[in-house]
Amino acid sequence: MRVALDTNILVDAEGVNGADQARRAQASLDLYGEDELVVPAQALAELFTVLTRKARWPAVQARAVVLTWHDACVVVETTTPVLFEAMDLATMHQFSLWDSIMLAAAAQAGCRVLLSEDLHPGFVWRGVEVRPPAG
Repeated sequence: MRVALDTNILVDAEGVNGADQARRAQASLDLYGEDELVVPAQALAELFTVLTRKARWPAVQARAVVLTWHDACVVVETTTPVLFEAMDLATMHQFSLWDSIMLAAAAQAGCRVLLSEDLHPGFVWRGVEVRPPAG
């Protein structure tokens, strides 16, 4: 099964929000350890931004972390079809465009799960179920 990761899962896994959140993110990743992990390209860009702005990591260190995630996961680009599907999601369900891009990219990649703390747990779009990280 393909499982997409939202930015908040990556940020938490890097320990930006404390040890408890890092453990929770890691438990979620372990739960899906046999599955193929997918990361929207937007999540990698957002991760870099959070690491350099919020966490104040040096850009070179943040870049290395982003490259590690890039190498460990399938990366899904924000294509024109993803963007237009995301706009439909945002229009129909009042999600932010950025959250909608995550879900649309997951759907385009054939994922069955999007791990996210930001979207509504249990929401399903084109066969992709939003699930919170393991508790």
